[in-house]
Amino acid sequence: MATINRFEELEIWQLARKLYGKVSLIAESLRHKKEFRFAEQMKSAAGSVMDNIAEGFERSSRLEFLNSLSISKGECGELKSQIYRCWDDKYICETEFSDLYNETGILSKKIAAFIIYLNSSEIKGLKFKDRQK
Repeated sequence: MATINRFEELEIWQLARKLYGKVSLIAESLRHKKEFRFAEQMKSAAGSVMDNIAEGFERSSRLEFLNSLSISKGECGELKSQIYRCWDDKYICETEFSDLYNETGILSKKIAAFIIYLNSSEIKGLKFKDRQK
């Protein structure tokens, strides 16, 4: 695997950012329907996915990064549930539901795969790079 120097280079962060953009558009339409709290919940969950990836990466510790990735994966689950609520309440059509649900599912699987990779890695991260066992 190539060396990643910035969180912006991570595919999972890029996908999370793209997903956040789509969720933001839906949240804007929810505001027009006076669903302010629900709109903020959706934006918060989608934003937390990308923010936790970035925060964990910047901590420069494999274990802290793994913890943040686990939180991001959990936020994907929360967002999937909110996407169901949007569809159930008829705020989005079936096509929008399918697209968002699938994108969130793909992102969740990629985060899970990255967690598996990091769990099997000997990389400690910069914070602990020069420390003895």
